[in-house]
Amino acid sequence: MSTKIRILGISAYYHDSAAALVEDGLIVAAAQEERFTRIKGDASFPHNAIAYCLEAGGLREDNLDFVVFYENPFVKFERLLTTYHWTAPHSLRSYLQAFPSWLTGKLWMENEIAREMGIKKRIHFCDHHLSHAASAFFPSPFDEAAILTIDGVGEWSTTTYGVGGGNRIELIDHIRFPNSLGLLYSAFTYYTGFKINSGEYKLMGLAPYGGPKYVDLIREKLIHISDDGSIAMNQHYFDYVGGLTMTNGRFDALFGGPPRKPETLITQKEMDIAASIQVVLNDAVLTMARHVRTKTGMENIVLAGGVALNVVAMGMMSTEGIFKKIWIQPGAGDAGGSIGAALWMWHQNLDHPRTPGNPDGMHGAFLGPDIPPSSASDDAILERLGAVWETLEEVELQQRIAEKIADEKIVGVARGRMEFGPRALGARSILGDARSPAMQSHMNLKIKFRESFRPFAPMVLEEDSAEYFDVRQESPYMLLVYPVVERRRLAAAKENLFGIDLLKIPRSEIPAVTHVDYSARLQTIDKARNPFMHAVISDFKRRTGCSVIVNTSFNVRGEPIVCTAEDAYRCFMATEIDCLVLGNRFLYREKQKNRPMNDAERAKWLRRFELD
Repeated sequence: MSTKIRILGISAYYHDSAAALVEDGLIVAAAQEERFTRIKGDASFPHNAIAYCLEAGGLREDNLDFVVFYENPFVKFERLLTTYHWTAPHSLRSYLQAFPSWLTGKLWMENEIAREMGIKKRIHFCDHHLSHAASAFFPSPFDEAAILTIDGVGEWSTTTYGVGGGNRIELIDHIRFPNSLGLLYSAFTYYTGFKINSGEYKLMGLAPYGGPKYVDLIREKLIHISDDGSIAMNQHYFDYVGGLTMTNGRFDALFGGPPRKPETLITQKEMDIAASIQVVLNDAVLTMARHVRTKTGMENIVLAGGVALNVVAMGMMSTEGIFKKIWIQPGAGDAGGSIGAALWMWHQNLDHPRTPGNPDGMHGAFLGPDIPPSSASDDAILERLGAVWETLEEVELQQRIAEKIADEKIVGVARGRMEFGPRALGARSILGDARSPAMQSHMNLKIKFRESFRPFAPMVLEEDSAEYFDVRQESPYMLLVYPVVERRRLAAAKENLFGIDLLKIPRSEIPAVTHVDYSARLQTIDKARNPFMHAVISDFKRRTGCSVIVNTSFNVRGEPIVCTAEDAYRCFMATEIDCLVLGNRFLYREKQKNRPMNDAERAKWLRRFELD
């Protein structure tokens, strides 16, 4: 009889619910519910993600030793109740919307989880920011490190810092709601017309097109940043405490008008606001980091929480050299709390020893469902869909992918285990030639069906990364921004362009992945984490002399990243992707039995997804 201890971590009900399975301290599987339901950011109970984790571990529900939820619903309820009391009667509408679900379900989370899973077992709770901290430290490569978690809000905390050593975590201090760097950034996300909890990365991508003309106004009216990194926000301008929106009329007056309506034209004003709030966020994060360095004395730091996905701020922290190295949980948002909760139980509660992983404990973040090189079930599905393919040996497949990218073809890749977290890292990716000046706009408009200003990420061989980027450390999870090195940049054109028109100017030898400020959100590819893509890019280098390709997630705007071979094939047929890799199958768009979607059919298909 096996003596292994199996722990299931769950995050659910607020945004991007997920499940993770840990067995004797090793992460066996983790996935977000959205990948199965095809509802972006799905916050429902993660039945499908749990079922996948159990299947991956060869388990049934009654084989689990512990089930851990990523936050404490009783403390969260206390915060909500206190907040509504503070803000009554203004908060009445929000109260009437929120409280029925709390009184009938969320408050009784232990019973709710047991009922949803069909088990009779005690459910354990780990505080929200402790789950984030555990997700950051326990899988990290460090024996000891400072810990910094920054997000919107958990129970009461919005930011925490502490230390991790061996198998223990200690949180030293926190910033308390309603003062929240994450909610400040989300307020500007809302004001500029993007959807909160998913549009923050759009705001970040828009920032380089603008100028920071509102920085002084934000610092004067909205937020005070102390030398120790603590913040105080002026709630006179916000409505998220007891209200139904992020900002109010006073905020509108401060910035000269109401929020931009979603899907309307983005103007220079939105670009300047994006640039301004990014400067303020950078300043706050760096101030926090310096304070944590001083207080903890640690030379390395680990991070989690939604703000840790702001790759610009994280890249600046790396470049500033505040810490020797930084490590960010690939699923830094709420989904990653499922991993943290399970690891917290194993190490912190059960007191099992910890050996830092090499290169880390996340297995390259390839923790989701597998698309194997070949399978009869996938073959049957693809045949039903009219797919036509050839099957290649792995080396030949890698060479074919490199060949097509070098010919400026766009290649969708869906093979191996799906990534956990918001970034596609080569298992569910769309790849292209970074040298092509037309690649960014073509991919945005014809493949992703999204805003033209959105930048793409470079995949680069780790051993060659310093040839193209001013790197300070490896970036395997696409969570750090570094500038393109001077010798790879092109002389700026003399046209007097600004805003989106800046896209017209190629800025480097790899224009498809160089943002207008010469920055790039890079993913370094090493043999240990990603041997397949390392071989692909190595062959691309042999053909072209270039070690960089474009990598973007395999999905269209509003859709979650594809999970199954069927998801990938349907996305392939709905877009203008030229070639598709499914396991070891290689498909050409023009050879399929059924014709790809036309514009009208594609528009109907896209309406299935929530556009923001």
